[in-house]
Amino acid sequence: MAHGDYGGIKHFRVSGTLRARLDDAGVQAAAVLRKANLPQDFFDQTRILVSTEELFALWNAIGEVSKDPCIGVKLGTRVKIGRFTAIGLAALSAQSLRDAARYIARYKKLTAPEEVLQEEGLGEWSVQFRWTLAATTEPPALIDFCFAWLLAVARCGTERHISPLRVELVKPRADLKAFEKHFGCSVVCGAARNALVFRPEDADASFVTRNDEILEMLAPQFEAETKRRYANGQGDFVELVLSAIQRKLTGRRPSIEEIARDLHVSSRTLQRKLQDHGSSYHRVLDEARRQLTRHYFSNPVLDLNETAYLLGYADANSFARAFRNWEGMSPRQWQEKWEEAQLLR
Repeated sequence: MAHGDYGGIKHFRVSGTLRARLDDAGVQAAAVLRKANLPQDFFDQTRILVSTEELFALWNAIGEVSKDPCIGVKLGTRVKIGRFTAIGLAALSAQSLRDAARYIARYKKLTAPEEVLQEEGLGEWSVQFRWTLAATTEPPALIDFCFAWLLAVARCGTERHISPLRVELVKPRADLKAFEKHFGCSVVCGAARNALVFRPEDADASFVTRNDEILEMLAPQFEAETKRRYANGQGDFVELVLSAIQRKLTGRRPSIEEIARDLHVSSRTLQRKLQDHGSSYHRVLDEARRQLTRHYFSNPVLDLNETAYLLGYADANSFARAFRNWEGMSPRQWQEKWEEAQLLR
Protein backbone atom coordinates (compact mmCIF):
# COMPACT_ATOMS: atom_id res chain seq x y z
CA MET A 1 0.00 0.00 0.00
CA ALA A 2 1.31 3.45 -0.88
CA HIS A 3 1.36 6.02 1.88
CA GLY A 4 1.31 9.81 1.73
CA ASP A 5 4.33 11.73 3.00
CA TYR A 6 3.76 13.88 6.09
CA GLY A 7 6.02 16.69 4.95
CA GLY A 8 6.35 18.19 1.47
CA ILE A 9 3.42 16.42 -0.17
CA LYS A 10 4.24 15.82 -3.84
CA HIS A 11 1.49 13.49 -5.04
CA PHE A 12 -2.22 13.75 -5.78
CA ARG A 13 -4.81 11.15 -5.00
CA VAL A 14 -6.95 10.29 -8.04
CA SER A 15 -10.35 8.94 -7.10
CA GLY A 16 -11.21 5.53 -8.51
CA THR A 17 -14.66 6.95 -9.27
CA LEU A 18 -13.14 8.91 -12.17
CA ARG A 19 -13.25 5.81 -14.38
CA ALA A 20 -16.98 5.41 -13.65
CA ARG A 21 -17.52 9.06 -14.54
CA LEU A 22 -15.61 8.61 -17.80
CA ASP A 23 -17.75 5.58 -18.61
CA ASP A 24 -20.92 7.54 -17.86
CA ALA A 25 -19.72 10.31 -20.19
CA GLY A 26 -18.90 7.86 -22.99
CA VAL A 27 -15.14 8.47 -22.78
CA GLN A 28 -12.94 5.37 -23.15
CA ALA A 29 -10.62 5.16 -20.15
CA ALA A 30 -8.17 2.95 -22.07
CA ALA A 31 -7.77 5.59 -24.79
CA VAL A 32 -7.25 8.30 -22.16
CA LEU A 33 -4.54 6.27 -20.43
CA ARG A 34 -2.73 5.59 -23.72
CA LYS A 35 -2.82 9.28 -24.61
CA ALA A 36 -1.52 10.23 -21.15
CA ASN A 37 1.19 7.54 -21.30
CA LEU A 38 -0.15 5.95 -18.11
CA PRO A 39 -0.40 2.18 -17.45
CA GLN A 40 -3.59 0.43 -18.54
CA ASP A 41 -4.13 -0.92 -15.00
CA PHE A 42 -4.04 2.66 -13.66
CA PHE A 43 -7.64 2.63 -12.40
CA ASP A 44 -7.32 -0.90 -10.99
CA GLN A 45 -5.08 0.23 -8.14
CA THR A 46 -6.54 0.40 -4.63
CA ARG A 47 -5.00 3.85 -4.17
CA ILE A 48 -4.00 5.93 -7.18
CA LEU A 49 -1.20 8.44 -6.54
CA VAL A 50 0.21 10.68 -9.30
CA SER A 51 2.63 13.58 -9.65
CA THR A 52 1.51 16.99 -10.87
CA GLU A 53 2.93 16.17 -14.30
CA GLU A 54 0.98 12.90 -14.44
CA LEU A 55 -2.21 14.59 -13.21
CA PHE A 56 -1.96 17.23 -15.93
CA ALA A 57 -1.21 14.55 -18.55
CA LEU A 58 -4.31 12.63 -17.47
CA TRP A 59 -6.61 15.66 -17.73
CA ASN A 60 -5.10 16.89 -20.98
CA ALA A 61 -5.74 13.42 -22.37
CA ILE A 62 -9.34 13.47 -21.15
CA GLY A 63 -9.89 16.74 -22.99
CA GLU A 64 -8.29 15.48 -26.20
CA VAL A 65 -9.90 12.02 -26.29
CA SER A 66 -13.43 13.21 -25.49
CA LYS A 67 -13.51 15.96 -28.15
CA ASP A 68 -16.14 17.60 -25.93
CA PRO A 69 -15.22 21.18 -24.88
CA CYS A 70 -17.45 20.76 -21.80
CA ILE A 71 -16.09 17.38 -20.67
CA GLY A 72 -14.60 18.79 -17.45
CA VAL A 73 -17.94 20.35 -16.51
CA LYS A 74 -19.80 17.13 -17.28
CA LEU A 75 -17.42 14.98 -15.23
CA GLY A 76 -17.61 17.39 -12.29
CA THR A 77 -21.39 17.43 -12.47
CA ARG A 78 -21.91 13.65 -12.73
CA VAL A 79 -21.70 13.32 -8.96
CA LYS A 80 -23.82 10.77 -7.14
CA ILE A 81 -23.86 10.93 -3.34
CA GLY A 82 -22.58 7.36 -3.17
CA ARG A 83 -19.55 8.35 -5.26
CA PHE A 84 -18.44 11.27 -3.10
CA THR A 85 -14.92 10.80 -1.76
CA ALA A 86 -13.90 11.53 1.85
CA ILE A 87 -13.36 15.22 1.10
CA GLY A 88 -16.68 15.49 -0.72
CA LEU A 89 -18.55 13.93 2.18
CA ALA A 90 -16.75 16.16 4.68
CA ALA A 91 -17.55 19.22 2.57
CA LEU A 92 -21.24 18.29 2.53
CA SER A 93 -21.23 18.17 6.34
CA ALA A 94 -20.13 21.83 6.50
CA GLN A 95 -22.42 24.70 7.47
CA SER A 96 -22.15 26.50 4.13
CA LEU A 97 -20.21 26.69 0.87
CA ARG A 98 -17.75 29.11 2.49
CA ASP A 99 -17.24 26.65 5.33
CA ALA A 100 -16.92 23.77 2.86
CA ALA A 101 -14.22 25.67 0.96
CA ARG A 102 -12.25 25.93 4.21
CA TYR A 103 -12.58 22.16 4.68
CA ILE A 104 -11.39 21.56 1.13
CA ALA A 105 -8.48 23.98 1.51
CA ARG A 106 -7.24 22.27 4.67
CA TYR A 107 -7.67 18.84 3.07
CA LYS A 108 -5.62 19.90 0.05
CA LYS A 109 -2.92 21.33 2.32
CA LEU A 110 -2.63 17.98 4.10
CA THR A 111 -2.84 15.66 1.10
CA ALA A 112 -1.69 17.32 -2.15
CA PRO A 113 0.51 20.07 -3.65
CA GLU A 114 -2.56 22.20 -4.27
CA GLU A 115 -4.10 25.31 -2.75
CA VAL A 116 -7.69 26.49 -2.61
CA LEU A 117 -7.67 30.29 -2.38
CA GLN A 118 -10.60 32.41 -1.23
CA GLU A 119 -10.99 36.15 -1.72
CA GLU A 120 -13.78 38.51 -0.72
CA GLY A 121 -14.51 42.14 -1.47
CA LEU A 122 -16.94 44.51 -3.19
CA GLY A 123 -19.87 42.18 -2.66
CA GLU A 124 -18.13 39.13 -4.15
CA TRP A 125 -16.60 35.92 -2.83
CA SER A 126 -14.31 33.95 -5.15
CA VAL A 127 -12.54 30.59 -5.12
CA GLN A 128 -9.43 29.59 -7.06
CA PHE A 129 -7.56 26.29 -7.35
CA ARG A 130 -3.76 26.52 -7.62
CA TRP A 131 -1.37 23.63 -8.28
CA THR A 132 1.81 24.62 -6.41
CA LEU A 133 4.29 22.36 -8.25
CA ALA A 134 2.94 23.02 -11.74
CA ALA A 135 5.60 23.59 -14.40
CA THR A 136 3.04 24.02 -17.20
CA THR A 137 -0.40 25.57 -17.62
CA GLU A 138 -3.28 23.76 -15.93
CA PRO A 139 -5.41 21.63 -18.27
CA PRO A 140 -8.70 23.41 -19.07
CA ALA A 141 -10.67 20.21 -18.39
CA LEU A 142 -9.20 20.00 -14.87
CA ILE A 143 -10.13 23.59 -14.05
CA ASP A 144 -13.63 23.06 -15.41
CA PHE A 145 -13.96 19.85 -13.38
CA CYS A 146 -12.94 21.60 -10.14
CA PHE A 147 -15.39 24.45 -10.69
CA ALA A 148 -18.27 22.14 -11.64
CA TRP A 149 -17.52 19.84 -8.67
CA LEU A 150 -17.54 22.77 -6.21
CA LEU A 151 -20.82 24.01 -7.67
CA ALA A 152 -22.23 20.47 -7.34
CA VAL A 153 -21.28 20.50 -3.64
CA ALA A 154 -23.01 23.87 -3.23
CA ARG A 155 -26.19 22.73 -4.95
CA CYS A 156 -26.27 19.37 -3.19
CA GLY A 157 -25.53 20.91 0.22
CA THR A 158 -28.15 23.67 -0.02
CA GLU A 159 -30.65 21.72 -2.14
CA ARG A 160 -30.92 24.93 -4.17
CA HIS A 161 -29.94 25.66 -7.76
CA ILE A 162 -27.27 28.16 -6.74
CA SER A 163 -25.48 29.97 -9.58
CA PRO A 164 -22.25 32.00 -9.36
CA LEU A 165 -22.05 35.65 -10.31
CA ARG A 166 -19.59 34.69 -13.06
CA VAL A 167 -16.85 32.28 -14.05
CA GLU A 168 -13.46 33.75 -14.91
CA LEU A 169 -11.17 31.77 -17.24
CA VAL A 170 -7.70 32.59 -18.52
CA LYS A 171 -8.09 30.45 -21.65
CA PRO A 172 -11.13 30.62 -23.97
CA ARG A 173 -13.63 27.77 -24.25
CA ALA A 174 -15.17 26.51 -27.49
CA ASP A 175 -18.79 26.27 -26.30
CA LEU A 176 -19.46 29.26 -24.06
CA LYS A 177 -23.24 28.88 -24.31
CA ALA A 178 -23.08 25.42 -22.76
CA PHE A 179 -20.84 26.74 -19.98
CA GLU A 180 -23.14 29.64 -19.25
CA LYS A 181 -26.17 27.35 -19.25
CA HIS A 182 -24.60 24.98 -16.72
CA PHE A 183 -23.22 27.60 -14.34
CA GLY A 184 -26.19 29.94 -14.81
CA CYS A 185 -24.02 33.02 -15.25
CA SER A 186 -21.66 34.76 -17.64
CA VAL A 187 -18.30 33.13 -18.45
CA VAL A 188 -15.49 35.64 -18.92
CA CYS A 189 -12.57 34.37 -21.02
CA GLY A 190 -9.17 36.04 -21.24
CA ALA A 191 -9.32 36.89 -17.51
CA ALA A 192 -6.24 37.32 -15.32
CA ARG A 193 -7.17 34.26 -13.25
CA ASN A 194 -9.29 31.12 -13.19
CA ALA A 195 -11.94 31.78 -10.56
CA LEU A 196 -15.48 30.92 -9.54
CA VAL A 197 -17.17 34.06 -8.20
CA PHE A 198 -20.24 33.92 -5.92
CA ARG A 199 -22.45 36.34 -4.05
CA PRO A 200 -21.49 36.33 -0.33
CA GLU A 201 -25.07 35.43 0.63
CA ASP A 202 -24.89 32.31 -1.56
CA ALA A 203 -21.52 31.39 -0.07
CA ASP A 204 -23.13 31.58 3.38
CA ALA A 205 -26.35 29.73 2.52
CA SER A 206 -26.91 26.91 5.03
CA PHE A 207 -26.23 23.32 3.99
CA VAL A 208 -29.07 20.95 4.80
CA THR A 209 -26.90 17.82 4.61
CA ARG A 210 -26.49 16.37 8.10
CA ASN A 211 -23.40 15.13 9.93
CA ASP A 212 -24.95 11.85 11.05
CA GLU A 213 -25.78 10.91 7.47
CA ILE A 214 -22.23 11.73 6.42
CA LEU A 215 -20.76 9.60 9.20
CA GLU A 216 -22.93 6.65 8.20
CA MET A 217 -21.40 6.85 4.72
CA LEU A 218 -17.84 7.24 6.02
CA ALA A 219 -18.06 4.56 8.71
CA PRO A 220 -21.28 2.54 8.47
CA GLN A 221 -20.05 -0.44 10.49
CA PHE A 222 -18.83 1.78 13.30
CA GLU A 223 -22.09 3.71 13.42
CA ALA A 224 -24.07 0.46 13.42
CA GLU A 225 -22.09 -0.79 16.40
CA THR A 226 -22.76 2.44 18.30
CA LYS A 227 -26.50 2.12 17.66
CA ARG A 228 -26.42 -1.54 18.77
CA ARG A 229 -24.81 -0.67 22.11
CA TYR A 230 -27.47 1.91 22.88
CA ALA A 231 -30.27 -0.42 21.79
CA ASN A 232 -28.95 -2.95 24.32
CA GLY A 233 -28.80 -0.35 27.07
CA GLN A 234 -25.00 -0.45 27.21
CA GLY A 235 -24.42 3.24 26.63
CA ASP A 236 -23.80 5.79 29.37
CA PHE A 237 -23.38 9.58 29.31
CA VAL A 238 -19.72 9.39 28.33
CA GLU A 239 -20.56 7.18 25.36
CA LEU A 240 -23.39 9.53 24.43
CA VAL A 241 -20.90 12.42 24.27
CA LEU A 242 -18.38 10.24 22.42
CA SER A 243 -20.96 9.31 19.80
CA ALA A 244 -21.99 12.96 19.36
CA ILE A 245 -18.35 13.94 18.82
CA GLN A 246 -17.83 11.20 16.24
CA ARG A 247 -20.79 12.45 14.22
CA LYS A 248 -19.08 15.84 14.01
CA LEU A 249 -15.56 14.60 13.25
CA THR A 250 -15.83 15.17 9.52
CA GLY A 251 -12.83 17.36 8.74
CA ARG A 252 -12.87 19.54 11.87
CA ARG A 253 -12.63 19.47 15.66
CA PRO A 254 -16.05 20.08 17.26
CA SER A 255 -16.15 22.42 20.26
CA ILE A 256 -17.67 21.53 23.61
CA GLU A 257 -20.31 24.22 23.04
CA GLU A 258 -21.36 22.57 19.77
CA ILE A 259 -21.66 19.11 21.34
CA ALA A 260 -23.55 20.53 24.30
CA ARG A 261 -26.10 22.11 21.92
CA ASP A 262 -26.56 18.77 20.17
CA LEU A 263 -27.23 17.09 23.53
CA HIS A 264 -29.53 19.93 24.68
CA VAL A 265 -27.45 20.84 27.74
CA SER A 266 -25.17 23.75 28.60
CA SER A 267 -21.43 23.33 28.10
CA ARG A 268 -20.99 23.75 31.86
CA THR A 269 -23.48 20.94 32.57
CA LEU A 270 -21.81 18.70 30.00
CA GLN A 271 -18.39 19.24 31.56
CA ARG A 272 -19.76 18.67 35.07
CA LYS A 273 -21.46 15.40 34.08
CA LEU A 274 -18.27 14.17 32.43
CA GLN A 275 -16.35 15.02 35.61
CA ASP A 276 -18.91 13.05 37.63
CA HIS A 277 -18.05 10.07 35.40
CA GLY A 278 -14.32 10.61 35.95
CA SER A 279 -13.73 12.05 32.49
CA SER A 280 -13.44 15.36 30.59
CA TYR A 281 -14.30 16.69 27.17
CA HIS A 282 -10.68 16.50 26.04
CA ARG A 283 -10.39 12.86 27.09
CA VAL A 284 -13.64 11.87 25.35
CA LEU A 285 -12.58 13.73 22.18
CA ASP A 286 -9.26 11.90 22.29
CA GLU A 287 -11.02 8.53 22.65
CA ALA A 288 -13.46 9.36 19.85
CA ARG A 289 -10.53 10.09 17.56
CA ARG A 290 -8.71 6.91 18.62
CA GLN A 291 -11.72 4.70 17.89
CA LEU A 292 -12.40 6.27 14.50
CA THR A 293 -8.70 6.02 13.62
CA ARG A 294 -8.79 2.26 14.08
CA HIS A 295 -11.88 2.06 11.90
CA TYR A 296 -10.42 4.26 9.15
CA PHE A 297 -7.11 2.38 9.19
CA SER A 298 -8.95 -0.86 8.50
CA ASN A 299 -10.19 0.77 5.26
CA PRO A 300 -7.42 0.66 2.61
CA VAL A 301 -9.12 3.43 0.63
CA LEU A 302 -8.08 6.14 3.16
CA ASP A 303 -4.44 7.12 3.67
CA LEU A 304 -2.82 8.61 6.77
CA ASN A 305 -3.18 12.23 5.73
CA GLU A 306 -6.84 11.78 4.85
CA THR A 307 -7.46 10.18 8.24
CA ALA A 308 -5.74 13.11 9.96
CA TYR A 309 -7.98 15.48 8.02
CA LEU A 310 -11.21 13.65 8.81
CA LEU A 311 -10.37 13.61 12.53
CA GLY A 312 -9.92 17.38 12.62
CA TYR A 313 -6.16 17.60 13.21
CA ALA A 314 -4.38 20.77 12.14
CA ASP A 315 -1.68 18.75 10.39
CA ALA A 316 -0.50 15.18 9.92
CA ASN A 317 2.37 15.54 12.41
CA SER A 318 -0.10 16.38 15.22
CA PHE A 319 -2.07 13.28 14.31
CA ALA A 320 1.09 11.12 14.30
CA ARG A 321 2.04 12.33 17.81
CA ALA A 322 -1.46 11.58 19.13
CA PHE A 323 -1.36 8.13 17.54
CA ARG A 324 1.96 7.28 19.21
CA ASN A 325 0.42 8.22 22.56
CA TRP A 326 -2.52 5.87 21.89
CA GLU A 327 -0.76 2.88 20.39
CA GLY A 328 2.94 3.19 21.31
CA MET A 329 3.97 3.08 17.64
CA SER A 330 3.73 5.15 14.47
CA PRO A 331 0.60 5.04 12.28
CA ARG A 332 2.55 3.32 9.53
CA GLN A 333 3.85 0.62 11.90
CA TRP A 334 0.33 -0.02 13.21
CA GLN A 335 -1.11 -0.24 9.71
CA GLU A 336 1.62 -2.64 8.59
CA LYS A 337 0.89 -4.88 11.59
CA TRP A 338 -2.83 -4.77 10.82
CA GLU A 339 -2.21 -5.71 7.17
CA GLU A 340 0.04 -8.62 8.24
CA ALA A 341 -2.70 -9.85 10.59
CA GLN A 342 -5.25 -9.77 7.76
CA LEU A 343 -3.00 -11.97 5.61
CA LEU A 344 -2.85 -14.57 8.39
CA ARG A 345 -6.62 -14.75 8.80
